[in-house]
Amino acid sequence: MKILYISPRFEGGIGGHAKRVAEKLRENGFDIKLMHVPHIPIKKLKNPSFTTFGILKSLTSREKFDVVHAWNIPSAFIMKYVNSPKKILSVHGMYSEQIGILHSKTIGSLANKAEFKAFKISDKLTTDSKAVQKSYKDKINVNFIYLPAPLDIEKFENIAELKKKKNQIVYIGRDSFEKGIDILKNIESKINGKVVYCTKMPWKKTMEVLKSSSMLVVPSRMESLPQVIKEAFYLKIPVIATNVGGVSEIITDHETGILIPSENPSKMLDAINSLLDDNKLQKKLTQNAYDFIIKNFTWDVLLPEYLNLYTH
Repeated sequence: MKILYISPRFEGGIGGHAKRVAEKLRENGFDIKLMHVPHIPIKKLKNPSFTTFGILKSLTSREKFDVVHAWNIPSAFIMKYVNSPKKILSVHGMYSEQIGILHSKTIGSLANKAEFKAFKISDKLTTDSKAVQKSYKDKINVNFIYLPAPLDIEKFENIAELKKKKNQIVYIGRDSFEKGIDILKNIESKINGKVVYCTKMPWKKTMEVLKSSSMLVVPSRMESLPQVIKEAFYLKIPVIATNVGGVSEIITDHETGILIPSENPSKMLDAINSLLDDNKLQKKLTQNAYDFIIKNFTWDVLLPEYLNLYTH
């Protein structure tokens, strides 16, 4: 089966997930091509230029695919012009709401219209979060397939055994407003430990930092379902995260991690310093989290769902 993947980039976030899925499907006999589209590297022109250049690329190509899979809303408008009988769109997070918060209500309203058009282009819609699935159903009565992002545990075989750095707290993600990095930085001086920020490191180096840390903190203002939480679960690193988006689908408070309200610096600080001093709770959280990931989010568990997406 010949499949085309479209994404503004194939690293980090949903684009990184798309690349990991492509690698796994190739191992299972699928012919996956990643469409690389140039864009103008200016904030307000990135998405419009990506979409414009992608449409031109699709219109001038004669290549035919069994399936084309767009991995965000702008990619769907490129997907429309690809020669394929089956079109799939994946969305991680509430697109128009995120745009509205990050930019303005006016731009958010335009994004809402684009979102609806993108859904109409697609034969199937998927999301990695039950919260997003429910929100779109409630908002505009659109049905999404819940398709979790698997954790490829084989990739961790090359992560070296590392000595733990006492009271090292790690942040992993973009240096952006929606990720809440500013909230963590504002309380950093009061934390009883050292905070390390991994914002642009390669994946392997990032995992080495995570593995050597005492704790992962996810201070996001908005999320779908962060892959880094699953990675921390597998590496048995305790997680403190804000209760936004689909985070509570994998973190049960004081069972697999610690949930705190979003944009509440004092509770974040209390949770971090308290957990640093509680070795018993750390061991409970990490073992429960590891068991949860192995049972629910590995490729062994989820591969059949991805194969079914493309073959039915």
